[in-house]
Amino acid sequence: MRTTGTTGSTGITYASAGVDTEAGDRAVELMKASVAATMTPAVVGGVGGFAGMVDVSGLRDYRRPLLATSTDGVGTKVAIAQALGIHDTIGQDLVGMVVDDIVVVGARPLLMTDYIACGRVVPERVADIVRGVAKACAAVGAPLLGGETAEHPGLMAPDEYDVAGAATGVVEADRVLGAERVRAGDALIAMASSGLHSNGYSLVRRVIEHAGWSLDREVPELGRALGAELLEPTRLYTAACLSILERVSPDDGSGEMSVHALSHITGGGLAANLSRVLPAGLIGDVDRSSWTVPPVFDLVRALGQVPWDDLESTLNLGVGMVAVVAPEAAEATMAASREAGIEAWALGTVHDAAGYAPGGRVVAGTKGVDGGAVDIHGQYRA
Repeated sequence: MRTTGTTGSTGITYASAGVDTEAGDRAVELMKASVAATMTPAVVGGVGGFAGMVDVSGLRDYRRPLLATSTDGVGTKVAIAQALGIHDTIGQDLVGMVVDDIVVVGARPLLMTDYIACGRVVPERVADIVRGVAKACAAVGAPLLGGETAEHPGLMAPDEYDVAGAATGVVEADRVLGAERVRAGDALIAMASSGLHSNGYSLVRRVIEHAGWSLDREVPELGRALGAELLEPTRLYTAACLSILERVSPDDGSGEMSVHALSHITGGGLAANLSRVLPAGLIGDVDRSSWTVPPVFDLVRALGQVPWDDLESTLNLGVGMVAVVAPEAAEATMAASREAGIEAWALGTVHDAAGYAPGGRVVAGTKGVDGGAVDIHGQYRA
């Protein structure tokens, strides 16, 4: 494209280079109401500033507040959204992958930010993505305090995009959850996933491609089209986990807690993520027969002839979060999860590794954590 300026000269403009700043402004206008709906009384200022601000003077009431932060993306699940032209659910996946990583230390979210990179700004599409992010932020009580949409012509195809986000939360220092609290005899409580969530989609997409299935194919065992199942948003656990903490381990100032650790089951699967929150010298036993694997996971396995070991090392198989609690708190933990709308069940027990005889596949030392181990044993019910 060639343009003529006011001086009569010809030259290259930002628009001719592929960046439409006016489209970016339109996208901001379309998303403003969604973002504004996430704001809490602690937010200072409005939408459109260079930086978002939140009033943290309330942290003065904490004995020793610690800030917790995490950042993540959605991965290749965005390819499914792009193929279907459905962009208003992927934002919940982003929030779930980020905010539910900080709640595992017991942190309450204070704010979230997002980043969208695209080949071409389509205002309605960007607004759809952000609307999904904002709706999920509102559900977990985290204001969407800032964001960025970047147009990358030449680097990304016009209809390609990727999303990322970061969240910050706060937790009392003497109420941080983690491996140091876990003891032999603790109960492992599973909290159900809503489906595939947002990891392992490179495997899932390869299986679907190999089988030659279209995303609009109706799948009786799923009760809906394949694409709709693959786009099922990641379940949000933050509110349920905070409710469990308040109900099972109320803050009495002593630092003693009945909830000892939480594990968000994302990339690497159940055993790999659970082992990260167990201390060296302890091993958790996970009974595969304690739940029924949802149909979508068995479908992926059967279509691709994926070995069970590979499947459970990649996908959540129906368990999205695990709570490690004192044995006397197991029933109350399950009850609190169910009251929050998330099915929960007894998954197993933590043992001293010395003298424990593993009955299945032992997983330890994942993601650089030199901690405990998990023995995942038995047969899946699918």
